[in-house]
Amino acid sequence: MSDEQTGPRGLDFKWHLSSDDVEIATTEMEFALMRTFESFGRWQAECLIAASGLTLSGPENALLHIIRMNDRPKSIKELARLSNRDDIPNIQYSLRKMVSAGLITKQGTSRTGVTYEATDKGKSTTDVYAEIRRRLLVKELREMPDFAQRLEEVSRTLNMLSGIYEEASRVVATHRR
Repeated sequence: MSDEQTGPRGLDFKWHLSSDDVEIATTEMEFALMRTFESFGRWQAECLIAASGLTLSGPENALLHIIRMNDRPKSIKELARLSNRDDIPNIQYSLRKMVSAGLITKQGTSRTGVTYEATDKGKSTTDVYAEIRRRLLVKELREMPDFAQRLEEVSRTLNMLSGIYEEASRVVATHRR
């Protein structure tokens, strides 16, 4: 076992998901990604509560901000594509919750096309959220040297990984028994 596989203080990084250096690095990245996703979801939920008193999940909060993006209505198909989701029933449930909370409105019909748009309450809520985000999160990130450049690189890497995971999931779905 190499020093990289044993890690700091002799910890063993080899197990059923990671038997060589590439698998170890992939597994460590996946665990870091899972932890980051969960932390990000908690941040989104807590920031939204602070901004509005409303309780939405991280993915629901993300949908609200995507709907608000560019201040134009979005269809469910656009929301699914922009969030890389295919769980349309869950998206519909989240949209109903946001309509009930007065954050968004539903326009159109199945015949003409249904879109969702932020209400004045939704815009106010997302504006307050953005301000809290600037004060608490972005302020800290600005103080880190070269962080914007590092985030650009991370974003490119994550987008590339997204494509690789999508292709791998298509292959396994196509050839599973």
